Amino acid sequence: MRIALGVSYLGTAYQGWQSQPGGKTVQDRLERALATFADVPTIATLCAGRTDAGVHGLNQVVHFDAPVERAMNSWVRGTNRYLPDDIAVQWALPVPATFHARNSARSRRYAYVLLESPVRPSVETGRVGWVFRPLALEPMQRAAHHLLGEHDFTSFRAAQCQALSPVKHLHRIDIGRRGPYWRFDFEANAFLHHMIRNIMGCLIAVGQGLRPPDWVAAVRDARNREIAAPTFAPDGLYFLGPVYDADLGLPRHTPAFDWLPL
Repeated sequence: MRIALGVSYLGTAYQGWQSQPGGKTVQDRLERALATFADVPTIATLCAGRTDAGVHGLNQVVHFDAPVERAMNSWVRGTNRYLPDDIAVQWALPVPATFHARNSARSRRYAYVLLESPVRPSVETGRVGWVFRPLALEPMQRAAHHLLGEHDFTSFRAAQCQALSPVKHLHRIDIGRRGPYWRFDFEANAFLHHMIRNIMGCLIAVGQGLRPPDWVAAVRDARNREIAAPTFAPDGLYFLGPVYDADLGLPRHTPAFDWLPL
């Protein structure tokens, strides 16, 4: 039986999602917990979207082919027994054998939470990005508009990106504020490695008045990573999860969604 899981995690202590030889990734911890609960040597998972070191996940979706039969709520509670406190399976559901966590996704959603304050964060350390210079909303919205639609995002792509094509379709960028906290929401068919963090660097440069909004269009069209702003910190970046066809019945939210500002 093929099973899909919704997984939430705080990425601060991990070297990203994807398994690495050192075993200090979210995937490594999840697969060890699944195998321990199922009492089998290994269980391999595939995820909807790989996250970088320090990036968090609210509804990461993975699938695996279960080697044993268990009730769905047992996959949740039993696996969580063997996971650290900063990773938790939120739900488990059976899916068709043709389901693929990555390839079946119609789009992917991220949010970046940013603190604007003259003083660095303390209790939010690792959970928010930080700027000490004031930001202006309207210039950032104008800059973001230049990135909507289908474009070659080479200028916002990390050198080590393994994507076959730099062309992606960015469906939306929404920017809002509550008190000193900003929230930037992104949805696209797929994202390149460091794409959001590189976009954030450019939007912040515009919001602080260091660059005009139309500069972002010039960066986009140049297809040259060297002329864009530096990659912004991973701390405030959250993978909200993928979007699938409604008939699959997979949850799009977890309780942690209500914790984020806005």
